[in-house]
Amino acid sequence: MILFPAIDIIAGRAVRLTKGDYARCTVYGDPAAFARDFTACGASHIHLVDLEGARDGGTPNFDTVLAVRGATDAYLEIGGGIRDIGTAEKYLSAGVNRVILGTAAIEDEDFLREALRRFGDRVAVGADVRDGSLMTRGWMRSAQVSLADFCRRMEELGVDTLICTDISRDGLLAGSNRDMYRALLRETHMRIVASGGVSAQEDLVSLREMGLWGAIVGKAYYTGAIDLRNAVALCEE
Repeated sequence: MILFPAIDIIAGRAVRLTKGDYARCTVYGDPAAFARDFTACGASHIHLVDLEGARDGGTPNFDTVLAVRGATDAYLEIGGGIRDIGTAEKYLSAGVNRVILGTAAIEDEDFLREALRRFGDRVAVGADVRDGSLMTRGWMRSAQVSLADFCRRMEELGVDTLICTDISRDGLLAGSNRDMYRALLRETHMRIVASGGVSAQEDLVSLREMGLWGAIVGKAYYTGAIDLRNAVALCEE
């Protein structure tokens, strides 16, 4: 299983939200410095989110993403605000390895089709879930579609990788929603990356043994609840 330490960005700084609430934001520091530490701890992949882009669209933290790219040779994926081909191409041309479509995958299927046609497996889809419903626009708006229906449609369209976040657990260190991931593994053949609530190495062991392709660690790293070097080794076993 691949471990993705996460950097969520607002105003050029690494932050963490609690349960997706922009009013409950903790600032941690320089994203590039965290990327260097991730790499030093053995992480081969890094998950980036432009939270302002997710809420408002566009690439308001593009220069920060460039700084992260310059700080590490790790595989970088980014989500947040990627709602047209030009934005996706901007990131990929700048050396980001994969873009994650969230709101756009739900609201603009033509764009998703075109992105998959042009960029193939350099496109992943993000499913952000609150109480069983998908959320869009930086977790601010309900999409009125179930996770199961959405996953079936993504697989039909040829999506290879799905990053699934339980918003209700994000930033709480409350443990991952293992029942949700077990259901996803039964219902889809996509590669599933777990996100939200990973709080201890026991979470990572459970997710790995389930057969998940990847897991994202955020707040647990920043608070010291998880030792990243040990977590990377654990996921690689």
